[in-house]
Amino acid sequence: MEKTLYDNCVNILRHELIPALGCTEPIAIAYASAKARQVLGEMPDRIEMDLSGNIIKNVKGVTVPNSGGLKGMEVAAVLGAVGGNADVALEVLESVSPDDIERTKELVAAGMCSCELKEGVANLYVAAKAIKGDHYARVTIEDHHTNITKIEKDGQMLVDRKSEDENDDAGIDRSRLTLRSILEFADEVNIDDVREVLERQLSMNRAISQKGLDEPWGACVGKTLLATRGNDVITRACARAAAGSDARMSGCSLPVVINSGSGNQGLTVSMPVLTYAEEWNISEDRLYRALCVSNLVSVHIKYFIGSLSAFCGAVSASCGAGAAIAYMYGADYEQIGQTIINTLGNVGGIVCDGAKSSCAAKIASSLNAAILGFQMAIEGRGFHDGEGIVLSDVEETIRSMGHVGRVGMAGTDIDILNIMIGKTDVSKGC
Repeated sequence: MEKTLYDNCVNILRHELIPALGCTEPIAIAYASAKARQVLGEMPDRIEMDLSGNIIKNVKGVTVPNSGGLKGMEVAAVLGAVGGNADVALEVLESVSPDDIERTKELVAAGMCSCELKEGVANLYVAAKAIKGDHYARVTIEDHHTNITKIEKDGQMLVDRKSEDENDDAGIDRSRLTLRSILEFADEVNIDDVREVLERQLSMNRAISQKGLDEPWGACVGKTLLATRGNDVITRACARAAAGSDARMSGCSLPVVINSGSGNQGLTVSMPVLTYAEEWNISEDRLYRALCVSNLVSVHIKYFIGSLSAFCGAVSASCGAGAAIAYMYGADYEQIGQTIINTLGNVGGIVCDGAKSSCAAKIASSLNAAILGFQMAIEGRGFHDGEGIVLSDVEETIRSMGHVGRVGMAGTDIDILNIMIGKTDVSKGC
């Protein structure tokens, strides 16, 4: 494999597969707020947040991690300023204390923080302004959850860069990924180049998945699947991923290794692959190669959809899991591609209406579709060119679905947000 393509895949995995504590959208708010306080140099009197619609959508209904069960944008921002550690990015709330939580409750109740919708910005946009008397510090995050593009203090711009610089600095070009290059990389990769990130993904995601199965978190989607549908490998694969989401959407303090900026997607690309590897007695080497497939396929599909949209990321991540399961089975390029096509032709377009307990159910549904897509592909069956959004091959179908998610569903995204914040009165009908 060409060295630049090989290095690109390694860099993507190292850059994408990082730990995050809780849902990444409230964490991005907490991170921006904590960083603004750090730049300001003291605890602010008030915090002003400007947020994109997708950030608002994904924070409104989810529990802020390590908050004692609190929800909301204001909680995430204030808790980040009160007890957050900006130096650890997506684990910013890891060291929050009970006293920090009580102080946060008091400050939120006193109206310390205001949050406003910012229009005409990136889908993922967070700007935190920490104010103390006549002094202020403002931190802006764009496109990626930890991608700080601007830092300003008392009118002086300390950092000002384009949002794409984060990827440029990391030696990453997601546009160069294809299914064929991903499979070539998985076959040839020196496992020691990716072992650390993949071991961490399995360790952390297995732990929170088991937490979700052992305890009654959220809507208990994972527990319900095992209690009502038996213990076969398909059910276990879906349940283990869903259970991790049950826990993290409800504020579990255990970290998750993410994919495409999402803990739910990180769980979806890892736990089903591990489950099938255990069922089939797959070697560790083959499992790690399959995880390269699942993670990179998910990133590849998500690249065309965008960071945040009305398209549920569980679908793109499930495509990755299905492709990896097919890879472990010994499927060839055509069968793996057909697995992805069959999945997108089935559940492509599931809407994202924010981060919350139902994310676990969407993970289970998407994974069930991906496993069906794999089983159909192995039997030589599938969806074909001209059937809906399915086009001539896997790459064209991925681009087709990406266009629907990024462009076609843009209006849907706005409608979902307006319903969630009460701007649309659905009782009036059509």
